[in-house]
Amino acid sequence: MKRLSLGTDQSALLALKAHITSGQKEFLSKNWSSAAAASSVCDWIGVQCGSRHQRVTALNISNMGLTGTIPPDLGNLSFLVSLDLRNNSFHGNLPEELSHLRRLRYFRLTSNNFNGEIPMWFGRFPELQFLFLGRNGFSGFIPPSISNSSKLETMTLAENFLEGNIPEKMGNLTVLEELYSSRNYLVGPIPLSFCKLSQLQVLDLAFNRFSTIPREMGNLQNLHGLNLEWNQITGSIPREIGNLTMLTELYFANNSLIGPIPREMGNLYQLENLQLPYNGLNGSIPPGIFNLSALRNIHLAFNRLSGNLPRDLGYRLPKLLVLHLIWNNLGGVIPVSITNCSQLRELELSTNRFTGSIPDLSFITSLTKCKSLVYLELGPNPLNGLLPASIGNLSASLKQLFIDSSEIKGTIPSQTGNLTNLIMLDLQSNHLTGGIPTAFKDLQNLQGLAVGDNNLNGTLESLCNLQRLAYVYLTANRFSGSIPECFGNMTSLRKLDLGNNFLVSAIPNSFWNLKDLLQLNLSSNSLNGSLPLEVGTLKAVTSIDISANQFFGDIPSTIGDLQNLLILNLSQNQFHGSIPESCGSMLSLQELYLSHNNLSGFIPKSLEALRDLNELDVSYNHLSGEIPSGGHFANFTAESFLFNDALCGDSRFHVPSCPRTNSIHRSRTKKVLLFVFVPLGIASVVVAALAIVFRRYWKKYQDSKGTNMVLVPTQERVSYYELLRATDGYSESNLLGIGSFGSVYKGILNDGRSIAVKVFNLELEGVLKSFDVECEVLKNLRHRNLVKVISGCWNQDFRALVLEYMCNGSLEKWLYSDNYFLDTLQRLDIISVRMKISLRSWRKIKLKFMQFGVSRKFQLEAKLREILLILVNKTNVSGSMNYVNSRYPNRGFHFMNFELNMKNKKKYTTPSTCGTRASVEWNFYNTIEAKGPSYNTIECLLVITKILSLGCGNLASHLSLFITCHFQ
Repeated sequence: MKRLSLGTDQSALLALKAHITSGQKEFLSKNWSSAAAASSVCDWIGVQCGSRHQRVTALNISNMGLTGTIPPDLGNLSFLVSLDLRNNSFHGNLPEELSHLRRLRYFRLTSNNFNGEIPMWFGRFPELQFLFLGRNGFSGFIPPSISNSSKLETMTLAENFLEGNIPEKMGNLTVLEELYSSRNYLVGPIPLSFCKLSQLQVLDLAFNRFSTIPREMGNLQNLHGLNLEWNQITGSIPREIGNLTMLTELYFANNSLIGPIPREMGNLYQLENLQLPYNGLNGSIPPGIFNLSALRNIHLAFNRLSGNLPRDLGYRLPKLLVLHLIWNNLGGVIPVSITNCSQLRELELSTNRFTGSIPDLSFITSLTKCKSLVYLELGPNPLNGLLPASIGNLSASLKQLFIDSSEIKGTIPSQTGNLTNLIMLDLQSNHLTGGIPTAFKDLQNLQGLAVGDNNLNGTLESLCNLQRLAYVYLTANRFSGSIPECFGNMTSLRKLDLGNNFLVSAIPNSFWNLKDLLQLNLSSNSLNGSLPLEVGTLKAVTSIDISANQFFGDIPSTIGDLQNLLILNLSQNQFHGSIPESCGSMLSLQELYLSHNNLSGFIPKSLEALRDLNELDVSYNHLSGEIPSGGHFANFTAESFLFNDALCGDSRFHVPSCPRTNSIHRSRTKKVLLFVFVPLGIASVVVAALAIVFRRYWKKYQDSKGTNMVLVPTQERVSYYELLRATDGYSESNLLGIGSFGSVYKGILNDGRSIAVKVFNLELEGVLKSFDVECEVLKNLRHRNLVKVISGCWNQDFRALVLEYMCNGSLEKWLYSDNYFLDTLQRLDIISVRMKISLRSWRKIKLKFMQFGVSRKFQLEAKLREILLILVNKTNVSGSMNYVNSRYPNRGFHFMNFELNMKNKKKYTTPSTCGTRASVEWNFYNTIEAKGPSYNTIECLLVITKILSLGCGNLASHLSLFITCHFQ
């Protein structure tokens, strides 16, 4: 066996110095030197030697910021009793050679970076009394062998990564007085063997995952401190806790405890701190709790406690410093006796059902005797009273005052200005009236002011002297005037909310000096002016809301400099111009609202780069072009783009498809064109020549049919969303009529013009063909007495015609409806009695015709359609343009039978049994339609001859004219 000596101790210490890589290494290098005499090792810093053997008995190099590892040589300090390396940065595993230190009583490695499992050899220290391994990186399980160190009095394992259950064998540490094992990942029930530790005074198992409290814990008669907060403990608090009469600290916060607080806890006469918040405790607070005269802190917040506070609450708690009862169901009047708690510093009673002494809230006056009061939180509660002037007599040390959402009425007392040390004042969500007192100028330490959601009025100049204001909430009041220029000098401002007031004018120029502003809300006022380029100087801002004002002008491009911006709301203003491309530079942006403005141009593709953008609204503008499809645009819905002029893109946005472009292969196409340029040029010439020949042929063909006129020279473009907005979403109030294939609505365009919109019902069979045929017919007809077709609108899911609106309604309705009546004189006036009724006179009558439903009549053979067009051309009024009744022969009006309808007051649109013109027309149509496409020209003429034999002079004359012209 190797003989150890002081020289061995010196070698062990030099080995330790060699393993230190940083910290006060130079200091140790000078002091711990191998050149020094062996007898001087006891004089080295941090080293103590025994007087008898002159061997190293204590090594303390704590708090020196040393970094390194522990060498195995340290195990040669065989006389070592105390080892203290705390508050350094030693790392790695502990060498097993340390187990040779059998005389060790004090072992402290707290606050280092040791890792790995706690070694099993810790059970080899028979003399060990104090073991401190907290604040390291130890992991794994607590070794059961540690219970072999039977003389352990204090053990600290806190703030590591230990897991699993606490070994039952730890109940063998019968002299253990303090056990700290908080902030680990320990689980399971607290071992029953712990209840045998009769000497235990402190048990701290907080911030773990323990599940139950054993009733036998009531046997720990010497326990002074019990901390089980932030675990997963369920069930109720054992009544046996009331047996721990030596207890001074009790922490059960943040668990899942339920049931009432045991009345036996009223026996804990030594208790100073009672912490039971954030549980599910219910019932009333045991009266005995308020008899524990040693109590300094009572935390019962965030439970379900009910009942009233005892009237004599303050008489038996002379040492009370903190009373937190927020978020319960406590009620009744706040006892005035609380004034006897003269040392009270914090009083939190908010979010209960406490009431006040109406009308002057006298308990506030009683609190003026609590001269140490620093924090007072009374709201929300239904106090329902007036703030007394005595509020100004509260403790001069008061720093935070919360009486929000408490139904407080009246004005803010000017005496509030006496609270010169006040840092936070919250009176929001009450019924306060009047203005902000001018005495507020004395609150020079005020950093937070919340008086929003009241009925306060006046201007804001009284806040100009409060240069330390950081948080200002004045929203939802009746403040008026302009934003004071002085606000720009409040360089401490972080959050400013002036929304929902009556502020006017522009934002002052000094406002853009607030470099540290985080949140800005000026929404729902009457502010105006434009946003200057200086808005880009608010580099720290995360939220801007200036919606529902009267701002105008362009959105400045410098807004893209706001790299920290999360929310931007410029909606419901009068901004115009385009959306700046620089918006794509706000990489942190999550919400962008630009709706209800006059913005035009394209939606920038740069917005696709905003990876966090999850809310976008650009509806109700004049945007056009393609809706981007990349990035989060894949998640947006049609509501984000409603009511714009000419947007196009994916059909799920309810917009038309965009013309396809092949930009991806553009460069490749250019290369290909170099090789095919000449052949392509030749092909272009050939195509152009063919187009000219085809055009001439087509013109001759159209001339031969007499249908060379187009509907309108130039079609006006009307978008789907413009029609939707014009008709108020196709509401019933704008419905003009319903036909067999759709409905007609009145609408008003952006320029104020009234229109009629015929919307086809695509769910009906044959409606698509009806739409196509109707467009074809209207394209080939033109007449001054036809209702003008302004435009059309169609996509995959929508078909509509935009027509001229006739403000005087339908003549058919005036002639035949039961609800309308025209006498004979009015009818003659319509036919124009003052002029000779002739074919030429119809030009002077401003009647216009437009009926729908021609598709069924025009679904005939091409030859029969040609006969019809010839009939149209040969029966028009002399000197007028082509006209044909759009319901063909069997229904409705045309200029040739209008006089007959007017005189006879009879509607010829249904079949009849007599040989009238109506029956002639009906039979003519039915005869043709019955045979349909099988008729040839000769058969059609035979049918017409039969109809002539029925005798109807007016129709017969026209048909005879048709026969003559047809065979010429």
